[in-house]
Amino acid sequence: MGNQHDTIVPHEGPASNSRRQLLKAGAALSALPIMAAAASVQAAGQTATGAIVTDAKTEEFINGMADLMAHSTRTPVLRWPNEYGMDYEEIFFPAMDGVTIEGWFIPADSDRLLIFNHPMPCNRYGYPGHLDPWKNFGGFEANFLPEYKILHDAGYNIITYDMRNHGRSGTGSGGVNAHGTLEYRDVIGSLRYAKSRPDTKDMKTALYSRCLGANATIVGMYKHPAEFAHIKAMIALQPVTPAVFVQTAMENQKIANGVELFDAAYWKRTGYHLADVWPMEYAKAVTVPTLVAQVRNDFLTKPSNVQEIYDTLSSKDKKLFWIEGTDQRFEGYNYFGRNPQLVLDWFATHINVA
Repeated sequence: MGNQHDTIVPHEGPASNSRRQLLKAGAALSALPIMAAAASVQAAGQTATGAIVTDAKTEEFINGMADLMAHSTRTPVLRWPNEYGMDYEEIFFPAMDGVTIEGWFIPADSDRLLIFNHPMPCNRYGYPGHLDPWKNFGGFEANFLPEYKILHDAGYNIITYDMRNHGRSGTGSGGVNAHGTLEYRDVIGSLRYAKSRPDTKDMKTALYSRCLGANATIVGMYKHPAEFAHIKAMIALQPVTPAVFVQTAMENQKIANGVELFDAAYWKRTGYHLADVWPMEYAKAVTVPTLVAQVRNDFLTKPSNVQEIYDTLSSKDKKLFWIEGTDQRFEGYNYFGRNPQLVLDWFATHINVA
């Protein structure tokens, strides 16, 4: 298996991936965290409850957030499996619609396979939130490699990949980010790829899907259930209804009619309304054993939304785990790399290891 870094330059997308768009996305990210907004208000000598956003600031916030949610932004793959003592193979395969998806295969000596994907705007490695211009979700790094290492050492083969318009994967769907409604094609591409490899085609397979990736997986299960017939179990880390994410941001920014304003801006960029991307009814299609995990006090969304997603799942075997002690959504992506026992137990219970 290879462990060499390649020299591929991250794909150049449409205008949304230009420097100007990246800075606009960064500005939107900076505006999103409620605590940061509250701090800036207090620094100006105002109270959060008394803060009034001007029309110009409202328009800037709406447009910046719409740019981010319509096109996401690419972030670099900064860490590699060999840095954690794991051999790996750089892989690429077609999504269901032919978009080139890039990732890693990390082999283990077993017949068990885990397939991972990631949140927006992360990639297979995580999120470089400790570096400019990405210090917008708390100012810290989200790093998936420690969790891969723990699961690999427990005997699991791993496939992990960058979703379209993220990391090193190809630009797809005109660069539009549809919060799972288009990205499900990448999930199905990963399943077909695993089935195409002689060394993984007969493996007992489970999924570990995060945020955008969890939404995309659920959409795939709704649209093409037969593709998931062999899946033994799933972890869905922080799935979210995009409309609730937007609603929470607008409430905390105290923007009257903010959801309606955002909906119009998002539709102008993508042709989708918020109601079109990831309807709650899709969650009914999930029948595999599923562990849902969420930062309970996540200030970017509402716990009631994750509770509703969980309640809507059709899985007879399911569990909801609340991550406590933080209000930072991206800390949820580091949590199981530091506290892996629940994940280890879930997969051990639902994948026959005999």
